[in-house]
Amino acid sequence: MDETPVKLPIRRFIFAILIKTALFLPIHGHCINLMGRLGVGGTSQLASGHPSISFKVQSKRESAWGGVLSLDSNSNNTNFGIGPKFYRLLFDEPHLNFYTALFASYLRENDKSGHQVDGTLGTEAHIPGIESLGIALDVGLSWNKVNDISRIETVGVLSLHFYL
Repeated sequence: MDETPVKLPIRRFIFAILIKTALFLPIHGHCINLMGRLGVGGTSQLASGHPSISFKVQSKRESAWGGVLSLDSNSNNTNFGIGPKFYRLLFDEPHLNFYTALFASYLRENDKSGHQVDGTLGTEAHIPGIESLGIALDVGLSWNKVNDISRIETVGVLSLHFYL
């Protein structure tokens, strides 16, 4: 009976070491190559609150560009948002990129014009074995004007891109 309490902590310790080692070992020795690949997906970037279509293309190793488009049309009015987004890579890991981004857009909401300018820090993760799917999270500041209300606010933006 005295052996069981001793064996259990040792087994847990060995199991914990194996799990921690597996989590921190890189699967590949290099980052994912997204050069020239088009990423298409969705985002919640616009201050108007409408879901948007997003695209992203990595033109150089250290930079990428993209855009956001949102459309909501009915018989009374047409609301939309459109704008470019520019990315600058800070550093990368095998399945994770860290970057800064600048986003600017023109907004049209309830027949009133508006704008949005965001400066963010972000990260995009790729799941091993599903490298064509990028899951990004950006956080930062936004200066926007929607429906004649101007504000400066913090933002947290989730985006998904499928790379072709």
